[in-house]
Amino acid sequence: MNCFYKFGCRVFQKTMWCAMWFLPWNQNKGTLSGAGSVKELPKFLKDKGFKSILIVTDGGLFKLGMADPILAACEAEGMKGVCYHDVVPNPTIDNIEAGLEMYRQNDCDVIVALGGGSAMDCAKGIGARVARPKKSIPKMKGVLKVAKKLPPLVAIPTTSGTGSEATLAAVISNAETHEKYPINDPVLIPRYVVMDPELTKSLPKHITSTTGMDALTHAVEAYIGGENTGRTKKDAVEAIRLINENLKKAYDNGEDLEARNNMQQAAYLAGKAFTRAYVGYVHAVAHTLGGQYNVPHGLANAVILPYVLKAYGKSAHKKLARLADVVGLAGETKEEKANAFIAWIEGLNEYMNIPKKILSREGGPLIEEDKLPVMIEHALAEANPLYPCPQVWGKQEIEKIYREIM
Repeated sequence: MNCFYKFGCRVFQKTMWCAMWFLPWNQNKGTLSGAGSVKELPKFLKDKGFKSILIVTDGGLFKLGMADPILAACEAEGMKGVCYHDVVPNPTIDNIEAGLEMYRQNDCDVIVALGGGSAMDCAKGIGARVARPKKSIPKMKGVLKVAKKLPPLVAIPTTSGTGSEATLAAVISNAETHEKYPINDPVLIPRYVVMDPELTKSLPKHITSTTGMDALTHAVEAYIGGENTGRTKKDAVEAIRLINENLKKAYDNGEDLEARNNMQQAAYLAGKAFTRAYVGYVHAVAHTLGGQYNVPHGLANAVILPYVLKAYGKSAHKKLARLADVVGLAGETKEEKANAFIAWIEGLNEYMNIPKKILSREGGPLIEEDKLPVMIEHALAEANPLYPCPQVWGKQEIEKIYREIM
C-alpha cells in the first residue's frame, strides 16, 4: 500500500484522538440494575417529567411478552406506552422511518430500546431523525453528522454482547444497496440504562455464545487499537476478565443469574471502551457480511476475530500478550503469549460450537465470488481512515481475510 496513504490514515486517527477529548461523552445520566428493575422504569421516567414512551423492539421479544411489564407499569403510572415491534436483525432505514411515524403519532417524549443491538440501533436512528427531521439517515452516515440533542433514550439490553447501551454508534442497513454502515455521534449514547439479568436468562445457547463473543471482540479491538485512554484500557481489561470467568458459565447454565449479571456488566464495559477507542477490521468485515447476507453480527465477529489477530502479526503481539496475562495464559515471549491468547479465543468458539468459517444454512459456502469486490470496498470505506488498527490494510489484506473465512 502507498506509504503516504498509510501516513494520512494515521494523521487522521491522531487528530480524531485529540478531538475526542473535547466531545460530550457524559450522556449517561443514570442506571437501574438488578432483577426486576425493568418494571421500575415507567415510574423512574414519570418522576423526571416524561409522559409518553415509545418502546422499540423486535417481533420475537414482543411475542414473548418482554414489553408487557413496561406497558403495564406505564398504565399503572398513568403514562402512555406504545410499542414498535418490527425491528429486523440488521435494522433498516424503513424500520427507522416506521418507528419515527409511531413516535410522532403518539406524541412520545421518550424512546425505550428493548433488545439487543438491532433494537438499540433502530431506536438511536429514530432519535436521530427526531432531532434532525430534515436530514435522512444516509446523510448522517459517518462521524458527528447528527450533532443535535436527541429525545431521552433508554437502553434495556436483553443480550450481553452488543454494548450498544454504552455506545455512540448505530449500525444501519440499506435494504436497496445491501450496504451496512455506522452513524457515530456522542448524542447517540443512551441517557439511561436498565440492566436486568432476568431478561437474559432464557437466551438460547447460540445467542449467549455469539453475543458474548461480540463483547469480547469489542474489548479486544478497543484495547489493541491506537486511540486508547487509561479509562478505555481499564474497561476493556475488566470486560475481558469478566468474560473469561463468566461466559462459559452463562452458556452452560442460563439460569445462573450471577454469571448473567457479570456478562451484562462485561458487555457494558466493552461498549464503553470501544465507543471511545473504536474497533477495527474485524467489525469492518463483519458489517459487510451482515449487510450482504444478514449474518448475525456476533457470529461474524466470533468467526473473524482469530483470523484478523493472526494477520496483524507482531504489530499486535505486545498488547495481546498483556491480555494473555489477564486471562492467565503462559508464554516465554510476547509472541508466544499473543498466540496463546488467540488460541484461547479459538477454544472459546469451539467450546460453544461456533464454526470456524462463514457458512450457509445448508453448511456450504456462503460468500459469493462476484460479491467480493463490492464487499471489500465497503469494508475498506468503513475502516480507513477511521479505525486505529495495529496495521493499515488495503484490498489485498482484506481479501485474504474473506478467503480465509470462506
